[in-house]
Amino acid sequence: MTPPIVPRKRRTPREMLDALRVALSKRRENVASAFQAIRQQKLRSFLTCLGIIIGVSTVILMVALIEGFNSSIVADFQRFGSTLVQFQRFDDNFGPPELTPEEERLRPLLTLEDADAIRRAAWSVQWVSPERWYYDGAEVRARGERANGVVVGGVTWEYPEANSHFVGEGRFFTEGEERHSAQVAVIGRGVAEALFPNLDALGRDVSIEGRPFTVVGVFEQKGGGLDGGSADQQLVIPMGIFDRVFPEVRLRQGLVIATIPRKPEWVTLAIEQGTQILRDRHGLRFDDKDDFSIRTPDRYIRTFRQLTGGVSAAMIVIAGISLVIGGVGVMNIMLINVTQRTREIGLRKSLGARQSDIRMQFRVEAMTLAATGGLAGVVIGLGIAFLVGAVSPIPAAFSPKAIAAGLGVSVAVGYFFGTYPAYRAARLNPIDALHYE
Repeated sequence: MTPPIVPRKRRTPREMLDALRVALSKRRENVASAFQAIRQQKLRSFLTCLGIIIGVSTVILMVALIEGFNSSIVADFQRFGSTLVQFQRFDDNFGPPELTPEEERLRPLLTLEDADAIRRAAWSVQWVSPERWYYDGAEVRARGERANGVVVGGVTWEYPEANSHFVGEGRFFTEGEERHSAQVAVIGRGVAEALFPNLDALGRDVSIEGRPFTVVGVFEQKGGGLDGGSADQQLVIPMGIFDRVFPEVRLRQGLVIATIPRKPEWVTLAIEQGTQILRDRHGLRFDDKDDFSIRTPDRYIRTFRQLTGGVSAAMIVIAGISLVIGGVGVMNIMLINVTQRTREIGLRKSLGARQSDIRMQFRVEAMTLAATGGLAGVVIGLGIAFLVGAVSPIPAAFSPKAIAAGLGVSVAVGYFFGTYPAYRAARLNPIDALHYE
């Protein structure tokens, strides 16, 4: 005969609250016991947590620097126009020039005729700025002073609008000055300070590779960022006179074509129209790859994030190894604690402690030990990150999610690696444990 099923008595809210208080009291006792053990064995606890400290601090440092790096990159590129679409010969590669793929080296040069075709036929494009750049340290002098690291550009009168790089003092050269290859120049703030310290640069003469130019404008200051303030080290002159001073640039590099769509939402349309015009001019068939590259701030930002993502993955692997080593250390120290406290475990079990109570005690101790290491890792990682940000151009970003993840992972490591010692302690026979010496 089947015995009758006795319905389970529901606990009242007061009983549930009392049970919660008892459970919290037990957790507090276990945490207090864990901190007492850490204080009594400071050196051993530090060595046990060293792997966790290294792992968590590595993650915090990596996230702080990479997030700061990415934020700075985004800000730098957006300063030059969030809708910029630039057609160029080479892809954005961050290695040395000799590592440029052969397929890119065989591409045709972009020409002024290509830029004119985009200007005429791409109705979605408002500004078209063909540009040539000389990066190899041109000799720029004035009044016996020399500016170092100057990047000289040969541009058209549309350059400021197409690149969101406007004049702060004076003016930009006109379309007529460009057409007649006038020997006028617009210089960056850094160039002005190097050549004319404590003086007004407007109307003064500068020498570029021995040729005299008159300064008609000074660009507004772009600021430093991760580019080291390179925009402030630029000097631009009309395209025609640039080709006379630096003829090798036209023969070897061609030019880049910077464009701005008429509306921000037309960026994709401008890319499609510009691409089709260049493909038609270069005689490409429908199944041929583009023989040019397209650069936009979004694409450049994605490229940087891919690079930093690879670095992040490598650092996470290193941090993971450190955390596993730290977890093994926590497990070993907890096994030693089980051995040293065998009589205590036997006494507790003889007084009515359940196996679940013993398991929870040692698990909480392991988690507390690991969390202490994780907290130390967070402090060390943030300290190093902000120290690097203070002494270098790489900024550091505070990431609450990374801190929470670091602490959460350290607690999880303590829980996982503390499970075996906890089960081993819970399975001890109370009689044998009381007689343990």
